[in-house]
Amino acid sequence: MNDPVRLAKRVAELRACSRREAEQLIAGGWVRVDGIVVEEPQFRVDVQHVEIDPLADPGQAEPVTLLLHKPAGYQTADGDKPALQLLTAAALWAEDASGIRPLKMHFAQLNVCAPLETDASGLVVFTQDWRVARKLTEDAATLEHEVIVEVAGELAPNGLKRLNRGIPYHGRTPPAIKVSWQNETRLRVALKGAQPGQIPHLCEAVGLKVLSMKRIRLGRVPLAQLPPGQWRYLRADERF
Repeated sequence: MNDPVRLAKRVAELRACSRREAEQLIAGGWVRVDGIVVEEPQFRVDVQHVEIDPLADPGQAEPVTLLLHKPAGYQTADGDKPALQLLTAAALWAEDASGIRPLKMHFAQLNVCAPLETDASGLVVFTQDWRVARKLTEDAATLEHEVIVEVAGELAPNGLKRLNRGIPYHGRTPPAIKVSWQNETRLRVALKGAQPGQIPHLCEAVGLKVLSMKRIRLGRVPLAQLPPGQWRYLRADERF
């Protein structure tokens, strides 16, 4: 009986490729052991049947971007209750239309972009793609955030006009802001270059207290019907 060997070694022998390429094939979900996809190069095999997808291409392991509907109470930065822990294969939205097959590698080396306050809910972006990260970082000052804000209190006279003119925050007036009532207790705020804490500051300046906030759009990408606590992949045809 043969001693068990690492799956990467067996794949390298079968494919006649380098160990590094074999590891990429395995991590990319292209290898099955007795009919089951195995994504760990260190997995040990002996007499099992190892099959490599004939369409396997290690170069197809493209970086991904994940869109999470963060519930209130989860932190986008490091903390006791990080939103990152919600990003699991089981939490992938059943109606995800990207066509991307979830892999373990998709949950590694993720950077959060345009973070939300802990007590806010809504769309949060986690990405491996440096192009997406650069876009959301370099264009942060002009990127529009659309937020539904539940408020209490009595709006000051001409308060809505003041909000739409722009109220300075940390010495900076919003480059563009549109505020309207969605119903008697909810404001719709479309704000470019939104900063953490800015919307509560704007509301307090006109006599309103923020009870909750939900970001429903970032740039041109909407939250849409994505359920709380679930995520989906950014599709190839979507741009912020």
